[in-house]
Amino acid sequence: MTPEQLILAILAGLGLVSVVATYLAIIERDLVRAILFSAIQSTAYAFIYYLLMAPDIVLVYIPVAVGLYPAVVLFLIKKTERYEEEEEGGEHG
Repeated sequence: MTPEQLILAILAGLGLVSVVATYLAIIERDLVRAILFSAIQSTAYAFIYYLLMAPDIVLVYIPVAVGLYPAVVLFLIKKTERYEEEEEGGEHG
């Protein structure tokens, strides 16, 4: 396996991890767990940017997407409810 093929395989694996984490974040009813899945997705993107040789984007992306964004959303969840409620009936009005 050449180094280029290894990097492409790692990129594919990280892309798969980010898709799975995004899907789990969308279907999760516990908002704190959804934020953790979102942070996993952001970490995978940070590695992808690093492997694509974009260190300036990684230097900005990690503090914002992995640190600041989840912290702000956790603070907002603290002000509301942690669990998403089930909808009843399906019709409004």
